[in-house]
Amino acid sequence: MFRRLSTTLAKTSSAATCRQNSTAGLETKRMNLVTAINDAMRIAMRSDPTAIVFGEDVGFGGVFRCAVDLREEFGEKRVFNTPLCEQGIAGKLSLFLMSSRTMFLMLCLSLSFSLSLSLSFIIHLAGFAIGYASMGKTAIAEIQFADYIFPAFDQIVNEAAKFRFRSGNQFNCGGLTIRTPCGAVGHGGLYHSQSPEAYFCHTPGLKVVIPSGPADAKGLLLKSIRTQDPVIFFEPKALYRAAVEEVPVGDYEIELGQAKIVREGKDITMVGWGGQVNVMKKAADLAAELGISCELIDMRTLLPWDEESVYNSVIKTGRLIVTHEAPVSPFFPFLCPCSLFLILPVSVPFFVENWWICCGNCFFGNRRMFLKFRITSTTSMWL
Repeated sequence: MFRRLSTTLAKTSSAATCRQNSTAGLETKRMNLVTAINDAMRIAMRSDPTAIVFGEDVGFGGVFRCAVDLREEFGEKRVFNTPLCEQGIAGKLSLFLMSSRTMFLMLCLSLSFSLSLSLSFIIHLAGFAIGYASMGKTAIAEIQFADYIFPAFDQIVNEAAKFRFRSGNQFNCGGLTIRTPCGAVGHGGLYHSQSPEAYFCHTPGLKVVIPSGPADAKGLLLKSIRTQDPVIFFEPKALYRAAVEEVPVGDYEIELGQAKIVREGKDITMVGWGGQVNVMKKAADLAAELGISCELIDMRTLLPWDEESVYNSVIKTGRLIVTHEAPVSPFFPFLCPCSLFLILPVSVPFFVENWWICCGNCFFGNRRMFLKFRITSTTSMWL
């Protein structure tokens, strides 16, 4: 382990340069996060005739319009609405020979019967995404908000994640991708603001992805759809229309499990993902005014995570700040190993109630850094 952790810094710098320029030379077009995700699904469906997109209100484009115009291009058999039942969207299909439309018609009919009969029907027959993917096809399911994913939790962690293992690799549901908006926007309340990625990062068999901008979102989503493992693709809803950048117009992929070095530095490592990457950039700009050089890492994929990039950066700087919107409890595996290389290995998590808060007094030799963050929920500091 320690031999791997002590990989030369020259190798890290080379890898960082490669990842920063992964889309260099491609024709680009300005897109926001919604447009980039829509474009990725369109490309996936054009290149794979088995790919289908479904979820609550997806037929008319979804509440955030990420699936807009897909039904007009690919038809109602490949882009369709589902009932308000996350277990059914993500669940396991028992009758594999049923068509998608027949299965969901039967589910809708079941809802007209008693509650007990409906629940029984949902548990045994109504699941779709895992069963469809287990037949070697491509299922792109949308959970309308990440807060609603919990009714499907058992299906995801006990069925999708373990499908390959329980069959001795005879079967799998690797064609499954679950898209879901996450994070706070300032007015969503407790049922429209959660970041539940931590739950799924403890589940072997899944991949967990969170982009921080349109270009990454498109490349990561295309790779997620085509990788042969079930993927949960979290989309920071606050960035849907706020994040705009040049995005390659063609078909391209970004490898999962590779972090991106957003900015190189030498004094402190800052790690984040999703919407918190913008928070890191603002904090790093404030630190630069004080002569403090911050190295910023966008994880992009949380499971599996890029150990080499994080470890080597912490070895170089000796200091680490991890910022995220998830609950305050630290939960990612890079925290404990990284503490071996910190100058002051002290964990100081705290909950943020105000929009503008002071993020602590960090000492760098005889210099004192007083950072100001604009964040929506939680920041954990490892100094």
